[in-house]
Amino acid sequence: MTTSSLTHKAVNKMDITQLIPQRSPIVMIDELLCVNGDEAQCQLTVRPDNFFIDEDTLMAEPGLIEHIAQSASAFAGYRAVQAGATEPPVGYIGEVKNFHLYHRPQIGDVLVTTITMGPEVEGITIIRGETKCGDEVVADTTMKIFVKE
Repeated sequence: MTTSSLTHKAVNKMDITQLIPQRSPIVMIDELLCVNGDEAQCQLTVRPDNFFIDEDTLMAEPGLIEHIAQSASAFAGYRAVQAGATEPPVGYIGEVKNFHLYHRPQIGDVLVTTITMGPEVEGITIIRGETKCGDEVVADTTMKIFVKE
């Protein structure tokens, strides 16, 4: 599903560190924008101090993978908090599949990532992530994420 087809259900603004286990300097999302069913959107403004900025002032590919994974983590964290959890769940990337990088973001770009949660079997969830800058797709991928109990 594309970003434009997501029905926006705004979430209450929360400190993003309440939703993800990552801490500075590796926090790769600024905000969980909205949640609707099995989809959510997160945002990141690419700043000069971003851990994944290369010497050419563009974000490295692993930064986009981490951004998509943390967007999924924020979504899972939001669901956990809504269910009464006091700590966000810890997840691990088990597999990155069909990663496509269309162009590397630069400093100042605002990335919006749509996460679609797929099936979960024995603690492993398949997610689909699509990152856009404006109307242009920057990257997309499918991941298997293992969530630690």
